[in-house]
Amino acid sequence: MVTSRGVAGIDVTLVRVKLYLMECMAILGRREEPADGVHDYCSYLRDALAKEGVNLTLTQVRWAEIGHKASRLELLKAISGKQDTFFLLQYTSLSWSRRGFALPAVSILKLLKKNGARCAVVFHDPDGYAGSRAVDRARKAIQRYAMKRLVRLSDLAIFTLPRDKISWLPPGTQNFVFIPVGANLPAPERAWEEQRSSTARKPVIAVFSLSDKPTLAKEVSQIAQGVSIAAKQVGPLEVVVLGRNSESGGEQLRLALADSGAEVRIVGLIPAEEVVRVLGACDAMLFARGPISSRRGSAIAGIACGLPVIAEAGWELAPPITEAGVVLVPETLVPEGFGPALVRVLSDPAYRESLEERSRNAQSRYFSWSAIGRQYAQALRGLAAHAKD
Repeated sequence: MVTSRGVAGIDVTLVRVKLYLMECMAILGRREEPADGVHDYCSYLRDALAKEGVNLTLTQVRWAEIGHKASRLELLKAISGKQDTFFLLQYTSLSWSRRGFALPAVSILKLLKKNGARCAVVFHDPDGYAGSRAVDRARKAIQRYAMKRLVRLSDLAIFTLPRDKISWLPPGTQNFVFIPVGANLPAPERAWEEQRSSTARKPVIAVFSLSDKPTLAKEVSQIAQGVSIAAKQVGPLEVVVLGRNSESGGEQLRLALADSGAEVRIVGLIPAEEVVRVLGACDAMLFARGPISSRRGSAIAGIACGLPVIAEAGWELAPPITEAGVVLVPETLVPEGFGPALVRVLSDPAYRESLEERSRNAQSRYFSWSAIGRQYAQALRGLAAHAKD
């Protein structure tokens, strides 16, 4: 290996090598189609951790493709000889069970622990599924049981919500860390340079990502009601629909907004770099996928791109989301409250600019991947130092 000498005779190559003192492996379950938010999250986290001297690799447990037994044998081969590696098990209930009965995640964690290494669990959806049917209640009970077991078995539990928002967390839990998610976008700060506000064009509202059926119809109806109210007061608008389910949801929205004065442009699933460009040309984002929180990556994409975000307030609401440029509509006023909120954002330039500044500041301080990487590195190194004591 060729080395070079830096100032004061320091060997630059050796310094660079010594930065990578911690090896980590993210363990992922079933891949989602057509887009996998958890895989993207881990990819961006890998790049951020590299700058913090942590080498993160990604390993998929292919239980959905080759079965549970074969996939565990494959995982054992992947982790063989990595006793000094810190494993980061990525938890969503559907990652480990087609119907959301997430107990296989517990057996995977036990398998990792048998290798003698330290393990963390990253809880991407730490509440569990809703629903009033008997099967829904049973599924949620099993999910919460599995998550409690994962917390007890892990060396570190990383949550995307603050502690006081997780009702099932056992009292006295010590291995807890809260780290909000970031936007799965490359350099979203580039959107800050886009020229948005102009009297020569229609105001543009972004709708980024919609839920699957049957929730999709409800979200489209809420968006249509809010945009219709805004169009009557502000004038002609453009709604740009992109991301997950944007094709089917966009067509429904176009029908719902016919003769409203609002034009709908459907962008669909596009590369992340293009998402930044599209959001950068918008004036605001309307987030209708339920209450906003620090685990809602599609809402945080709007914040990361410096947009005002109109969203529903709910029980998960807490800092640092409240520090961003978010216009909160009480649950009791959804969807009617979306309209007046949009009107104020689109018609008051000074108000809109203050919200944009708050979103940019929140991105820099809390939601950028560099900020998230620093929090991960600090938590992991703190645990490693504690283990040595």
